[in-house]
Amino acid sequence: MKKNLLTIMAVLLLSSTAPVYALDGAAIYKNPAKGGCAACHGKDAKSPIMNAYPKLAGQNEAYLLQQLKDIKSGKRNNGMSAAMKGIMHMVNDEEMKALAKYLSGLK
Repeated sequence: MKKNLLTIMAVLLLSSTAPVYALDGAAIYKNPAKGGCAACHGKDAKSPIMNAYPKLAGQNEAYLLQQLKDIKSGKRNNGMSAAMKGIMHMVNDEEMKALAKYLSGLK
């Protein structure tokens, strides 16, 4: 009886968990509904529309993630972050991680 109960509980537990899919950092980067990073930082993340905007491709993943968090929270608050502050509400923590991972992997 205990074995049957444990089996049923295990089946219920496994069937109730939804599969986890990795977020696509490239899709988030290009998505206008998520701020449209490519519009300012370039389709390749290497050719921003203004020289003052950073090139994001190949940057350190931890650094990128921290900058995104700091801009969103207001901790980083300078002239260059002002434009991004207005769009960071569109991106959640998991999406920021996916963006940082994607951008750091670009050559």
